[in-house]
Amino acid sequence: MELIFVHGALVRDGQWWWHRTADLLEQRTGVRSRSVALPSCGEGVPEQVSGGLAADAAALRAELDRVDSAIVVGHSYGGTVIAEAGRHPAVEHLLFVSSYLPDIGQSQGAIMSGEADPVSIGDNGDGTLGVTGYDVASFSARFLQDADAETQRQGWDRVTAQAATAFTTPTTAAGWTDVDSTYIVCGEDRSTSVQLQRFHAARATRAVELPTGHHPFLTRPDLVVAQLEALLP
Repeated sequence: MELIFVHGALVRDGQWWWHRTADLLEQRTGVRSRSVALPSCGEGVPEQVSGGLAADAAALRAELDRVDSAIVVGHSYGGTVIAEAGRHPAVEHLLFVSSYLPDIGQSQGAIMSGEADPVSIGDNGDGTLGVTGYDVASFSARFLQDADAETQRQGWDRVTAQAATAFTTPTTAAGWTDVDSTYIVCGEDRSTSVQLQRFHAARATRAVELPTGHHPFLTRPDLVVAQLEALLP
């Protein structure tokens, strides 16, 4: 059994975002995990950045092709990537963290459009989008309010531009429809509203609500690992 993590939008270095949960999971269970490099966030092959959602889904499929069985964790935008990757035979379970289970034909932008207090995202003029109007303090207050100051600084250092097509491309598959799944609602999230989380959580096989902000795998890895342990054979 492998565990594959798909990080959220407008950041890079998924392995860093996931490392505290990865380390604790391996200590407790021996299960190793890794993160998918998302081309739309400038990770991997430079020419694939403009591929957006399609390139990200292809990157996930390539990781899944290398394993016999896997639990796939999607954080925020990562849930849309999981949906687009479709029903891969290696997938045993999908774990969504403050994420989305979109219908076929929905884009990431359309999913986020109903938020009453949306994250400020601007056009960089080069085919990419980026967060606008934030500094380390305001970014941390919104996305990492339950993290320590050093983690907040390191998180801000990993904010990046992302291909606009990651947000505008409609999904062509809903890979969550026939796979066992769990949804972690982050009850103190200031980024994705709890209302939107609960809407998508109702589509999963089961759901649990944790008292955390947007990144529980950084701030409360013990709670995330407890959920993962329950999924392991």
